[in-house]
Amino acid sequence: MNRSVYKLRPSDFWRIGEHESWFTDMAARGLYLKKMGIHFARFEQGEPREMKYRIDVSTKKRIPGEQIEMYGESGWDYVTSYGQFHVFSSPAEEDAPELHTDPAEQAYSLKELDKKLAWNAGSAIIGMVLMFGMMASIWLLDGTPTYVMVDGSMITQTILTIFIAYTAYHSLRAALSIRDVRKRLVEGKPIDHHASWKKHHRIHTAAAFLFTVVVGLSAIIPFAQLAKMETNTLPEGSVDLPIVRLADVENDPDMIRAEVEYMSDNVDWGNRLSSEWSPLAPVQYESDENGVVPGKLWEDLSGEYSPAIHTEYYQLRFPGMAENLVSDLVERYRYDDSLDEYVEKIHSDLDLLIVHAEEGMKEVFAAHGDAVMYVRYHGDADVSTVIENVVEKIR
Repeated sequence: MNRSVYKLRPSDFWRIGEHESWFTDMAARGLYLKKMGIHFARFEQGEPREMKYRIDVSTKKRIPGEQIEMYGESGWDYVTSYGQFHVFSSPAEEDAPELHTDPAEQAYSLKELDKKLAWNAGSAIIGMVLMFGMMASIWLLDGTPTYVMVDGSMITQTILTIFIAYTAYHSLRAALSIRDVRKRLVEGKPIDHHASWKKHHRIHTAAAFLFTVVVGLSAIIPFAQLAKMETNTLPEGSVDLPIVRLADVENDPDMIRAEVEYMSDNVDWGNRLSSEWSPLAPVQYESDENGVVPGKLWEDLSGEYSPAIHTEYYQLRFPGMAENLVSDLVERYRYDDSLDEYVEKIHSDLDLLIVHAEEGMKEVFAAHGDAVMYVRYHGDADVSTVIENVVEKIR
């Protein structure tokens, strides 16, 4: 029994002459075409032989039996089909006449395929535009593109959008190429049955490998993020993590943890610690902590004093992203506040420091090297105390 050998196709399906040349070269190596797939072709191994291959294009995926019989009488044996392309072979020594002797007639046979590919290209381009519009709304409308990248939740969707764009580009190339083939046939220029296929084959192989790697990694990313995602109740004692604790800012021995208001999955979400991962920020922490000081009231006497603090920490893969991430965090959390209220300050131990302070609430945005930290504090402590703790933790 002859052994089957699978080969990656050298180029795009509309390169008719290159495919014919490839089949011929494979036969010279003892590999005879048996089946064409989307990306691979199956050959059977035998004795090397000089063969000629021709590809006929029909308006339907199935070629009529009468046409196969007619070609067979002229010395051409039917081999296989892929889409509307049908492959025939003939031993070179038989010197079988060409399937098409009139280029203009062959151009007419490509008319329906031309229309179909033009329709496919138009549909693919419309789909690409819609997908890019949706992605642009996610990336740009909130004005936080760096945060979206660091968060990592849109990486897979972005790669999918790039794939759709490549599909649209591929469809457009197919339509334009077939139209160009028809034009040359109408001008009396026959298809080159010995067209060089090796250059496109190398490019196609490299692109296919790169595409497989990128798609494979993008498929793994969501699972990796889920595996590394963890949320637990924040311990009341100290933890060796880059988060600012409420006790460090308040420095009040009478402060206790606030009563649980929302418990889910055995996690006190008012006092929780979450860790996450993304390709661009492999270390991420987010914490919330709520306290209460019995017997103490807010300065406006609105109720029992109950300070709270929220911390976000990002260790970035590329330090150059830190400044943009700080800007995006400001945009993400400023809500209706004016940017003028977010003041950049100079600090010898930080690369970037932005502070927003109002009555009862302070926000600190800081960057140092590859680390970025955001702290939002509700309480009576001075903003300088919050900054001191941020500097200690971020370093």
